[in-house]
Amino acid sequence: MPKIIGGSLHEHREQTRLKLFAALAELMTERGFDAITLADIASAAGIGRTAVYNHFADKEAMLLGFIMHETEQYVVALEHELDGIDDPTEKLRTYIRAQSRLKRDYHLVSGADLRSVLSRGTQQRVREHVIMLEQVLRRILAAGIDSGAFPAQDLGTSVALVNACLTRTLPPDGEAREQAIESTVTFVLRAVGADPELAAA
Repeated sequence: MPKIIGGSLHEHREQTRLKLFAALAELMTERGFDAITLADIASAAGIGRTAVYNHFADKEAMLLGFIMHETEQYVVALEHELDGIDDPTEKLRTYIRAQSRLKRDYHLVSGADLRSVLSRGTQQRVREHVIMLEQVLRRILAAGIDSGAFPAQDLGTSVALVNACLTRTLPPDGEAREQAIESTVTFVLRAVGADPELAAA
């Protein structure tokens, strides 16, 4: 019988899943999703190949689990950061900066290469992680409209346009990246009718 990691079977399963997720993320960065196998992931994680099937039916199921885990962790941290901010404009500024600085390993799923290898059903499920973030943005915009900080607008359209701005490719690091993030902040705030100067840090 395999050695149990952690103090309980539940903890063992969770730690095993995290090891698989870490291996998946590393291998996707190195080779791309379509170039790796479950056996590759199991080997990189130090887990028996057959044991992987106790957690995921196939590679796509593992990718979905990874995406949702990463997104849930990020949303919890983002909500915690936003809870300490009352001003709607500053709250939106914080959201934009957080999204722009996010290490988007799991956002590789939106690339054309993965769209070509994932089933339609999996692509639809992948959309769920975007919806989780859209809900946060929608609440921020709605609160800003209610308070008068932002003018009345169609929330669905605004959310889609803001997200389009936040998915653009930024410089990889350094001062150029920070400047690009701040330019994005200013652009989005103006686009939704906020005054960037009122929220300047």
